[in-house]
Parts: sequence; C-alpha cells; structure tokens
Amino acid sequence: MKDSINTLDDFNFKGKTTLLRLDLNSPYDNVNNKLKDITRIKAAIPTIEELYNKNAKLVLLTHQGGDLEYENYTSTKLHSLVISELLGKPVKFIDDVCGPAARNEIKNLINGDILMLDNVRFMAEELTLFETKLKLTPQQQAKTLVVSKLAPLADIYVCDAFAAAHRSQPTLVGFEELLPSAMGRLFEKEYEALSKIIVSPEKPTVFCLGGAKIEDAFDMMPKVLNDNIADKILTSGLLAQVFMIAKGIDIGLTSKELILKKKLDIFFDLAKNILSNFQDKIILPLDFAYVSEGKRVEVLKEDLPINYLISDIGSKTISLYKEEISKAKTIFINGPAGIFEKPETETGTKEIWLSAANSQAYSVIGGGDSISAVNKYNLKDKFSYVCTGGGAMVRFLSGEELPVVKALKASAVKFKNRIKG
Repeated sequence: MKDSINTLDDFNFKGKTTLLRLDLNSPYDNVNNKLKDITRIKAAIPTIEELYNKNAKLVLLTHQGGDLEYENYTSTKLHSLVISELLGKPVKFIDDVCGPAARNEIKNLINGDILMLDNVRFMAEELTLFETKLKLTPQQQAKTLVVSKLAPLADIYVCDAFAAAHRSQPTLVGFEELLPSAMGRLFEKEYEALSKIIVSPEKPTVFCLGGAKIEDAFDMMPKVLNDNIADKILTSGLLAQVFMIAKGIDIGLTSKELILKKKLDIFFDLAKNILSNFQDKIILPLDFAYVSEGKRVEVLKEDLPINYLISDIGSKTISLYKEEISKAKTIFINGPAGIFEKPETETGTKEIWLSAANSQAYSVIGGGDSISAVNKYNLKDKFSYVCTGGGAMVRFLSGEELPVVKALKASAVKFKNRIKG
C-alpha cells in the first residue's frame, strides 16, 4: 500500500530546505509551563535525526492545542527544547509561523540546521472551526497564507503527523499540492502497522475494545465485522455496558445514568443491530467489578442490577478474554477495560494488556488512555506496535481514506517526473 506514497528513501535531502510537519500535541501544565508527557515528541525523533544526518535544512511545524483543546494551547518553544535535549543537537526556535521573521530564518538556514516554527494553530486557518466550517479542498488550502508563504522557500515537504492524518488542514494537505512530498518514518510505521490489520491479518484476529470514548469503537466495528477482519470482539468499559443495555439487561441505575449523561444512548440501536447480525463475534462480559467502601467487589452478570458504578470487568471475564487472546494470531486493542488509574479497578486492563503483550501474536494498541496504561505497566516494547494516532487510527480502521494519505498519494503522482536526486 505504501508504494503509492513516497518515503524518505525517495529523495536526496542534502542541502534541501525541508518542511517537516509533525504532530507533537502534548498534555500541557499551564500552571508550571511544562509538557506533562513527551511520548509523541520521542516518537518523532527518528525522522528528525535521519533528516539532520542527511544534511537537510530542516523546518519543523507542529500544532499544540487549539480551539477544541484550549487548555493545551501554547507556544511550541517547549517542544523545541525537548527535541534539542533528546537529539543532543541545537534546535533553533522562532516565535513566528510564516511572517517575515520566520521566512528570514528559513532563508538563512545552512545544511544540518533545525528550526522550529511556532504553533501553527496560532494561524486561524489551522483551527478546527476553520476546517469544519469552510471545508476547503486541498487545492484551496494550498492558497492559504501559511502554505503560500512557506512553500516557495522549501524544496520538499515531509509529513510525519499520522496522529493528525484524519484532519484536512493547510499544513497537512496543502503543501502536497505545491511540493514533492513524502511520509516520515513514524507515519510509515503507523500506516504499515494498521494496514497489516486491515489488508491481510493473520487469523484468528481479536479486537479488544473498551474505554469511555465508545464512538471510536462504533466507527470501526461495522467495517471490521462486515469485511470479516475481526473474528472476535472482546468488549469492556462503557462499550460493554451499552451492549448489555441494548440486549435488555438492567445493569443498574448508577451505571445507566452515566451512560445517559454522556449521551451514549444514541448507540443503543446500532448496538442492537450489531448484536443481531454478529452475535457470535461480540463477546460480552460474564461478570463485573465495582468499588464498595474502598474495596473491589465482583458481581455476576446474572446478579445485576447493582446500585454501584460498574468500574471494571470481573475475574471470570478476564479468564475468558485471556483464553481468546491466547488463541489469536492478530490482536488489536483500543480502550481500557476499566478505571485503570485506581488499584481497585485496574485488574481487567492490566491482565488483558499483559496477556496481549506476552502473546506471540502480532499486537497493535492505540488510543490515548490505552497508551497511558501501556506506559503504566512498562509494556511498550512488548507490543508489536504502539500507535500514537487515536482519531486517525480509528478512521483508518473504519475504512476511511485519510485526507493526508490521499494528499500524499496525489503528490506522488503530481511530482513523479520531478528529479528526486
């Protein structure tokens, strides 16, 4: 699949001004002015280092927060400092995106220089509301201020922002219209890892879906079930509870009120439809756990409802799910089984994560909370791949061609006769 998109192997970067679009969007502590997690920055280092070693004149672009994440909305100067520390090499920073100061710095770069521009979301055209309200085509986005000002100064565009590949914004899909383009190493790895699940997964394939953001699960389930990609879907978290309610099981007022408060009742009909068509593939919990007086208590499905908040799957379910995982050749995980941040309700998540990590199967895990649990249990090196892209990952697995993938493919065709040396 990647043959239709250029990679870093397709260009000679020596002396070439290269725009590298990253997704370094990180949790931010605005009280102490520091990044709370640098997982995405660490994941971007191999591409940055490779382009540095190839003597590119490197210009880094990324976003941090924005109109939907205003609490994380800040300058990318912190990111430049972290990159410099991780690389052990100087990274210049300019508090400008595409104005005269930024353009002058780009013009003065020499081979091996690395320059970080400020937060691209400081440009109105990079905000989510701009994207969702105007719905500009890539051709129109190539004419926006940020692209039209920076593209003439560059020779090559590289996108290593797979986590943002589901977004259609100027710095993500506009540069491909004007410059020979490639995907970076992180993008390449994420694209290949997810393609392996969708295109030709080794069977049996088990999906472990949980968490609180169940719209992601409902986005991908129709595709992976209808196309016979998933052999079993092991449900947990609020997803399992929605399925239980759709099946007519009373889980208890406390848990149901949370589902209604989150407006997840909109998924009841879809859950009923999925159960009626794929009842043999949707595996529901046999028991659950809740917390009473600070202690973990388990209850069988048959003994529901309870007047406590369901916070985890129970031991019988854990045993069943571990057995299914042990038989799998491909495992995909998105969403924890319970409230893993608390010791009383982390057992389901911990046991499933350990089982998948220690399996000989090809295992991919993704999503923000899922990765947090991976880090908590020090399992990053045990999974075949840990995907940094939440929204992009879900849309990819739902069968949608991501805007950035489409733009990179179009650029490869448009500039195929351009000399790459």
